[in-house]
Amino acid sequence: MKRNLFTLIISIFTFTQTFAQSESPYKTSFKVDAPVTVAGMGLSGLGLYLMQQKEPFTQAEAENLNKADVNSFDRFAAGNHSASAKKVSDVMLYGSLAAPALLLFDPEISGNAGQLAALYVETMAVTGTIFTMASAAFPRARPLTYSKNRVDVPIGELTRANSQNSFFAGHTAAVSTISFFTAKVFHDYNPDSPARPFVWAGAAIVPAAVGYLRLEAGKHFLSDNLVGYGVGAAVGILVPQLHKKNSGLSISPSVIPVLGQNLDGVSLQYKF
Repeated sequence: MKRNLFTLIISIFTFTQTFAQSESPYKTSFKVDAPVTVAGMGLSGLGLYLMQQKEPFTQAEAENLNKADVNSFDRFAAGNHSASAKKVSDVMLYGSLAAPALLLFDPEISGNAGQLAALYVETMAVTGTIFTMASAAFPRARPLTYSKNRVDVPIGELTRANSQNSFFAGHTAAVSTISFFTAKVFHDYNPDSPARPFVWAGAAIVPAAVGYLRLEAGKHFLSDNLVGYGVGAAVGILVPQLHKKNSGLSISPSVIPVLGQNLDGVSLQYKF
């Protein structure tokens, strides 16, 4: 499995380099982007494993959960549980994964399809790392754990590690990353397009809708969704911006001195 994943990453970046990037607003580098993507995927996998190792509630602890213990900002969502909202949010997440493919209807973007694929995978790897590591480090009971309805929310739902994964909202973060990444790429390729305000509006609305559904489903509190939305939007915009030509921001290979040794690394630079 690991070998296949590594081969896929190599193939994506090799495919990218076969296309001239002169018509693209972005500049990608195998030496920088491939290690960042591979590291992001590896850390995402580690974070997912750590999320599954959280200490679940005992039955007694689950039965004694009290809405009054939730902060006042989020308390209104404690006890929420909607199976239909969960299903719709899942459909929206999986459906949104292909959203960047819509950009390929633009001839200029389709001419750099390999580069777009590389940027997309790297962007999702960064969000995956932030989400899984944060969730693993900060256990938080989901809103549905405060429900006393044992028909819709059986005790077994509460006494498993997944019930501690409220912070922060992964569905919202992922969809936010995808939608803002798509809008950012469209924006950079079409600086004079009158459609840009509508594209950005769509990018803002879709993850907000997913966040609302996750709130209704009892999977996340409002604060979890706000953090997920913000992280996703920031990564979706920032990763393409870091690769933009003449943006002032750039990532590049560097030698980092650590304990008297020179180690290869990646640096973030801003040129005035």
